[in-house]
Parts: sequence; C-alpha cells; structure tokens
Amino acid sequence: MVARRRLGRRFGWLWASYAVSAYGSGLGFGALPLIAVLVLHAGPAEVSALSAVGPAVGALIALPLAPWVEFRRKRPVMITMDLVRFAAMATIPVAYAFERLALVQLFAVSAVASAAKIAFTAAGGAYLKALVRPDDLLVANSRFESTNWSSIAIGPPLGGAAIGLFGPVVTVLADALSYLLSALGITAIRDREQAPHPPDRGPLRADALLDGWRHLLGHPGLRRLYLDQLLVSGLIMATEPLLAVLLLRQLGFPPWQYALAFAAPCLGGLLGSRLAPRVVARYGRPRVIRTVGALRGIWLIGLALVRPGTPGLVTVMAVELAIIVNMSLYTPVLATHRLEHTPRHLVARTLTAWSIGQQASVATLTALAGLLADATGPRTALTVVGLLALTAPLLLARPDRTPRHEPEPSPGHS
Repeated sequence: MVARRRLGRRFGWLWASYAVSAYGSGLGFGALPLIAVLVLHAGPAEVSALSAVGPAVGALIALPLAPWVEFRRKRPVMITMDLVRFAAMATIPVAYAFERLALVQLFAVSAVASAAKIAFTAAGGAYLKALVRPDDLLVANSRFESTNWSSIAIGPPLGGAAIGLFGPVVTVLADALSYLLSALGITAIRDREQAPHPPDRGPLRADALLDGWRHLLGHPGLRRLYLDQLLVSGLIMATEPLLAVLLLRQLGFPPWQYALAFAAPCLGGLLGSRLAPRVVARYGRPRVIRTVGALRGIWLIGLALVRPGTPGLVTVMAVELAIIVNMSLYTPVLATHRLEHTPRHLVARTLTAWSIGQQASVATLTALAGLLADATGPRTALTVVGLLALTAPLLLARPDRTPRHEPEPSPGHS
C-alpha cells in the first residue's frame, strides 16, 4: 500500500498548508473576473484582459525572482510568498468596503498573486526534494495532486453559493485568509534548513535566470516532456472559453449544467492521483509517461461532437473525465521525474522556467483559438484544437533512457 506510506511530521505540515491554500483558491476560483463584472461593470474586453494580462505580467515579475529563490532558504521564501498573496488579496475587500475598488487594482492584484505563486511553487518543489527521501517523491506528489483536484471539485460550487449569500468579495477574503493560514503552517515545520550557495560561491552571472530553460532544453528527456506539456496544457485550457460560447450561447445549456459538466469530472482527479504510485510500481515510469502522457489530450476531439440536451452534457462530462483521470495520474509522475533529473542548484530556476513557459503557452493558444473561433465558429475551433492534440503523443513516442541524477544529500534531514 505505497500510497499510505508515512512521510513524517514535516511533510504533514507542508501538505496541510498546501491543502488550506488550495481550498481557499478553489473557493475564490474566478473571483476577480466576477468582481470586475458584478461590482465594476467591466465589459468582455476588460474581463478578458484581466484574465490574460495579469498572469502575463506576473510571469515577467517572477522571471528575475528565480535566482533569488534558488540561493535562499526555501521555507522562508514560501512563507514570504504566502504573506505577499495574503496582503495583495486582502486589499480587495478593504477597498470594496471603502468604495475605492477599481479595475486597475484587480490587474495589480492578479499580477502580484501570479508572480508570488510561481515563486512559491519553485521554492516548494526545491524544498520537497530536500524534505522527503527520493523513493517517497512520487507518493508526496500524488498527495498534492489529489488535494488539488478535490479542491477544484468542491471549492468553486461552494464559492458560488457563498457569493450568492454574502456578496462578491467574500471568496476573495477566504482566499486571502487561506494564504495566511498556509504561512502559519509552513512556519510550524521548524526545519533547520541550510542556506544554499551558488556553485562557484561568487556573484551570480547576469544571465543566471535563463539557466532553467538551458537545463530543460538541453536535457533530451526533459526537453520532450517540456514541449509536450506546453502543447497539451495550452490546448486543454484553450477549449474552456470555446466551450463556454458553444454550450451557453449556441446550444442553450443552463449555467448549472455548464458548471456540473466541469465540476463533477474533477472527482476523477482523486482516482488518478491516488493510483499513480501503484501504476508506476506495476508498469514502470517510462511506460506510464509515454502511455498516460499520450492519453491526456487525445480526447479533446470529442468536444467538437457535443450536441444539445442530455447527450451533449454526457459527452462533455465523459471527455472531461477521461482527460482529468489521465492528467491527475500523469502530473505527479512528471513532477517526480522532473525533480529527479534536475540538480539541486537548478531546481527553483527550472520550475520557474517551466511555470512561465506553461503560462505563456496557455495564454498564446487560448488567444489563437479565440481568434479562430471568431472567424469560423467555436465548433470548428474545437475541431482544430482536437486535431492538434492528436499530434502531441509524437513528442513522447521515443523512450527516455537518460539516467537520473544520483540522490543528493538532503540538508533538511537530521
């Protein structure tokens, strides 16, 4: 029963902190665009810009932070990023209470929160590698993935109900408080973490922030996985606005059915993430990466076949369930593989490069799919997205025989 393995008190605090912030983010999912519409009466162009520009600016802010994160103690960095997100999100209910809320503030909060999230994720991955044994990395990552999908399945419906009962900023306040609680949980770990140093013990090179991309693109196995992730994640996310137009406007689905079509399949994420250690133990990591990685996106073509009524609802739910089960199984395996093939002095910069690239890919492919939908219609755009997704498995077809890095001593271990 590998998934029930005990990983120690320090991991327990880290996992609990992640769970608190994940459920807070689930409650606040989509809160900023909703506030822009309901409170500030923003139009479609402004809401779209809020969803795209804020994260893009956040990625630019996070880029120079990568070397700073790399060569500092990771736990204080994580605490700081949680507090930054708490402070940024807390400004919204305060400004709302004093009737000072403006659209520019939402843009600023989105950018700061996005940058802090990237830095937190980079520090968290590096800290996890030092915190648990190499053989436990997959179990740890599968637990994080399981928590993530459960928060997505439960948080948004509860957040929607809370907005209806208490007003549009209540979920933002809950999200802000979750970061504060996460910071307190990470503080409780009380780990004696050694401060890392640059390999040459001297000043960092001016281009050190590009080392993450150099590692990803210079490593044959990681390069293929990185490019595949950019393509598949971007295509999957590009279908969301297309489906919103197709289901709600053209096919006349009521909003509750639209929400159900995406919330219910998220429960499949619990299944996939819990199965990941056992599937790897039985079939081996290379086979799982090739097979399950290929199965993540090939179902997208099914979204172009959606029809009105119950059959259409069932089609969307079946496609989303297949995608999510495979994604949730694949993601912890990929995260473990990436950590094992990255030397410790490059982990934070590599994870930052990965996050920024993925964020840029999602924004670019979503924008291109939107332009195609404007010109040809959402169903045609969904067909093109689905056909492109069928080509992604070619990046995983060749087996990866690159040896992983030898386990490094963990300074966090006593």
